[in-house]
Formats: sequence, structure tokens, C-alpha cells
Amino acid sequence: MEQSVHPAAIEHLPIFITSPGQTDYLFVVVVVFLLVAVLAVGNLYFQLHALPERRAHRTNKVQMEIVAVLALISLFTHNHLFWIAGLLLAFIQIPDFSTPLYSIAQSLGKLSGRQADTTGDPALIAEDTVEAEPIPSPSKTSVHGEDI
Repeated sequence: MEQSVHPAAIEHLPIFITSPGQTDYLFVVVVVFLLVAVLAVGNLYFQLHALPERRAHRTNKVQMEIVAVLALISLFTHNHLFWIAGLLLAFIQIPDFSTPLYSIAQSLGKLSGRQADTTGDPALIAEDTVEAEPIPSPSKTSVHGEDI
């Protein structure tokens, strides 16, 4: 069966018009383009949505977890206010209060002749494991550690 051009068709047909039963290449190209475009836009959306969480990895753990929760709430509720709050929280550096307080507690423990318990809570001081050494009086020793 020989297929010929319909008598009502124009002499020069565009390349995307195919004969019946042949592969429609324009359709295939458009479908592949749409699949790639949808995947690229979805990837861009998730990368942009994860921006506060990636930025918060440079901060402390509690702040990072709060930003991650705000990003997830924003993702599931489509409420952009949570995303903006997470982004602002990720860019703000919250001061570290626990490290200086821990250092003060250790210094006070050393001054009192006790040492801090390293296995448990740093704020707790083990009294029964270390005997208190007497603190030398400043009148008997000089600055360089020599006896007077």
C-alpha cells in the first residue's frame, strides 16, 4: 500500500506533520522537554526551600533544629511566613551562653578544691571522688613558686 499525500494538502508540508502510523517526533521532543523542565523546577524549588537549613548548619545545634522544623512546617503548609522566619533565624547568630557558664563552674570547682565530674552533667561536681587539697597561703610562697 503506497501512501501518498492527500489531494487537499499543500505541496510543502512542515517537518512535524507525519504520515499516519509514523512516530510524531515533535510530540516526543515536547514530552521529554516537559519532563526535564518539571524535574528542574522541582529541584530548584527544593534547593531554594532548603536554603535556611543549609545556612543554619554553621550555627549551634538547637538553632539548626529550630530552623529545620520551621522549614518543614513551611514545606507542608505552604505558609511562607515560616520559611522567612527560618531564614532570618539562620542568618542571626545566637550567642553561646552555656560555654562561659561551664567555664565559670569549672574554675569555681578548681578554686574550691573540687573538680567537675566529666562523665555526667558538667554542672554537677563530684565531692566524694576527689579529696580537697589545701590552698597554699600567698604569704609563704612568692610569685615564682619559691619559698620565702
